[in-house]
Amino acid sequence: MTPVLSLDQFESLRRLETCTIANAIDTFDLRLRNEGYADASIRCMFPRLAPMLGYAVTLKIKCSSPPIAGNAYPDRTDWWNQILKFPTPRVVVIQDVDEFPGNGAFLGEVHSSILQALGCIGAITNGAVRDLSAVESNRFQFFAGSVAVSHAYSHIVEIGGEVEIGGLRIKPGDLIHADRHGILSVPGEIAGQIPAVAARLLEQERKVIALCRSADFSLEKLRVVVKQKP
Repeated sequence: MTPVLSLDQFESLRRLETCTIANAIDTFDLRLRNEGYADASIRCMFPRLAPMLGYAVTLKIKCSSPPIAGNAYPDRTDWWNQILKFPTPRVVVIQDVDEFPGNGAFLGEVHSSILQALGCIGAITNGAVRDLSAVESNRFQFFAGSVAVSHAYSHIVEIGGEVEIGGLRIKPGDLIHADRHGILSVPGEIAGQIPAVAARLLEQERKVIALCRSADFSLEKLRVVVKQKP
């Protein structure tokens, strides 16, 4: 389980863009720079919403074939209890394990309303979602691989455990930051330090940008500025 941040730490981190957080994480050398984020197969459905930060609750589903008796969606309310075991705010992360994910949409207006009542702020899936206008108006965020018109045979096959979404492996309790740029896993051991590091990196970027927009711009000055350490 990722250490729970204080309210101030959490909000300072949430306000940042994923790109800025990714740059800050790189300075700690905890992982390779091409790891820790989902690939472009997962799209932000509502890019106008604010960045999303929450603790992951994981599921695996199938949609392409009928479920085993007793395992249909209306019969599976036990996973709601699993959601409540994690700190708020929560992000539901759902791996569609069908051979071709997205045959049906597990998530729509009704399901997002249930999740929101359970302290969730958004959901991430490699599968499909639907009811986009209604969900967006409720300010619940969706990240998904596709959009579908039907729920098909959507049913849960596993609650909890590690899932993989767009190449990103996510465990229950992982801290997830996501916005219009994509989805990022934030290492818990450094999460509280990231806002301060990000502030220094942004200040350095502002110096470069200011010079580039200045009448005093020159290559010599640019080389000096870009070599300065944040």
